[in-house]
Amino acid sequence: MAAQPHPLTAEEFAALPREGLRLELVRGELRAMPPAFSDHGSAAMRLGSLLGHYILAHELGEIYAAETGFLLARHPDTVRAPDFAFIQTSRVVPEALMPSWNPIVPDLVVEVVSSSDRRTEVREKIRMWLEAGVRLVWVVYPPRRMVEQHRPQQPVVTLARTDTLDGGDVLPGFTLPLARVFG
Repeated sequence: MAAQPHPLTAEEFAALPREGLRLELVRGELRAMPPAFSDHGSAAMRLGSLLGHYILAHELGEIYAAETGFLLARHPDTVRAPDFAFIQTSRVVPEALMPSWNPIVPDLVVEVVSSSDRRTEVREKIRMWLEAGVRLVWVVYPPRRMVEQHRPQQPVVTLARTDTLDGGDVLPGFTLPLARVFG
């Protein structure tokens, strides 16, 4: 990718040819996201399917698949794409369903860590989601068969394969044995 002459806006980012790359915009700069390995895809799909089924069955809100861009900041602009996102019904507005970057910050974001992801980049992404107003971030580590739960101004909770994931006040009633995510 060629060097950028200036920080891009979300609108300029939307107009770019993708050249077969998955991209995010972070503080006006492009970031490439290489395709994920199979352990990432399996964990993301399993968790996304189970979460999505629960959310839709209980009519709790809108769900978003990987590669859905959320506009987190302006000047410089940031558009990030989690592996899964959820916005509660009470917060869904028509703009959240328009063919543009979603301006509504999700209530829940799931990030599945690939073996190619650098720890500093994962931490930066978690921080950005929380600072933007996400109430719950689940970070899934397929090789380690664990999940971290991040909430604003609360300690990180680490769950192992034998533990149960709980949606708390973000997804009332949702529980899931992690063994179902990791097969």
